[in-house]
Amino acid sequence: MLRFLRIQHLAVIDRLELEFGPGFTVLTGETGAGKSILVGAVGLLVGGRASADLVRTGEDLATVEAIFETVDGREMVARREISAQGRSRAFIDGALATTAALREACGGLVDLHGQHDHQVLLDPAAHLDLLDEYASLTAAHTASSAAFTEWQRIRAERDRLLSSEREKAARAEFLSFQITEIERVAPEPSEDETLAAARVVLANSDKLQRLCGDAYNALYEGDTAALPALSTVWRKVTDLAALDARFLPYADAREAVKSQLEDLAFFLRSYGSEIEASPARLQEVEDRLATLERLKKKHGPSLADVRATLERLRNESADLESASARAAALEGEVSRARTGFMKAAASLSTARRNAAPEFCRTLERALADLAMPRTRCDVRFSDAGDEAQWSERGFETAEFFISPNPGEDVRPLARIASGGELSRVMLALKTLASIDAPGKTLIFDEVDAGIGGAVADVVGCRLQALADRVQVLCITHLPQIAACGRSHVRIAKSIRGDRTITKVTRVEGPEREQELARMIGGTKISATVMASAREMLQARSLRQTGRKRI
Repeated sequence: MLRFLRIQHLAVIDRLELEFGPGFTVLTGETGAGKSILVGAVGLLVGGRASADLVRTGEDLATVEAIFETVDGREMVARREISAQGRSRAFIDGALATTAALREACGGLVDLHGQHDHQVLLDPAAHLDLLDEYASLTAAHTASSAAFTEWQRIRAERDRLLSSEREKAARAEFLSFQITEIERVAPEPSEDETLAAARVVLANSDKLQRLCGDAYNALYEGDTAALPALSTVWRKVTDLAALDARFLPYADAREAVKSQLEDLAFFLRSYGSEIEASPARLQEVEDRLATLERLKKKHGPSLADVRATLERLRNESADLESASARAAALEGEVSRARTGFMKAAASLSTARRNAAPEFCRTLERALADLAMPRTRCDVRFSDAGDEAQWSERGFETAEFFISPNPGEDVRPLARIASGGELSRVMLALKTLASIDAPGKTLIFDEVDAGIGGAVADVVGCRLQALADRVQVLCITHLPQIAACGRSHVRIAKSIRGDRTITKVTRVEGPEREQELARMIGGTKISATVMASAREMLQARSLRQTGRKRI
């Protein structure tokens, strides 16, 4: 529901602030005063097209801001800014948003029905929803939609598993090749690092043997070997420790140092004797490392990654092998889901076709009350035999056909009706079958086009009844309709200096009587005209009281 609207520098409107309450609000004023601009401002908030022409002359920026109350009672602030260069920005609760996001957030809160804005009637896809609402088929519609969604989900899974057998076979062959390639090499964890170290040893075997022999002789067996020479050192250190206790730690370490040096000597001897100077073994290591490097480059970058790739390939291969079995199992589920949808859709289709004649007759009677006598209506359903046309709405599509003129064949509503007729058809449908959530805002721009007299009284009463469920804003030039409003807003245009100013005023009591009198009699308002205006308001009040009692 629209709670508050602020407009700045939009067309002839300099600044405007207006609060709206629930129920039926009428907006009146002379032609050109800016009533339709106000509706257009709301249209900008539901994603309407912005243009630099909308910015008031001499201003850099036009702004439209509104506070909406959502179905759950939360308030939402929407704002649209248009620059004099034609650029547009949108905001939701103070945060920058795209126009599409603004349309999604506000589009479900407002429905515009003017001379050129009849989104629901111009979209045949929504006609089934209106028929279902009229015939109380919402629950059946929901069941059909849920069954269709489940069927499509299972079918999509089956189709994915049964994607081209040739593609699946090619993929299985490719996986088998890659698995075999890795398994043939059979890399071990960190094998490349171990082989790299072995390659260094094999490539330097002569040098390693020479160094080990030299070090062993210098330490243990040579003429000047270190270990025998150390015996003299240890004797002297022992003598020093007997004279000075500070040498005791060094004397005590003798055996440990001797043991470490002997271990080193024996390791040098064994290491040097075990080195295998084998060109064949070196070539074998080089070849293995080259093989591992190719594997890492293709499936790596490390051997751990190669082994992980092998596991992934094995899993995918297993999935491919089980895909056919899973698809076969899903085939039964698809069949059951399709049967469930067909049963729900068939029941819904039968109920729709049974309800359509009565719906048309009721709509014809409602249109006759709205100055469209002898209008013929029909609901045309599509052929339900083509599975490709099935949807969450069921088997068929439907479209409203009408003939507002006797002797003419019925034709699609979107192509046959004039703007004023569309407004009245929409009004009739809204009172017969509303798919709008309680509290939604419906805006009718000049729904009274081409009518007058007693018909205007009927239109006013219809709008009053509609406002029990949703918020209704109606721009009108007819006093009969204006008198039915719960609240009344007057929009007037004046010249201040050399600029046009639009002023918006909420009128009550004598001011409202004066505005109704202006609508009845024009600029010359007599006592008789004032009495007629007062009588209209009293009659509206009595009707409203009677409806409340009922």
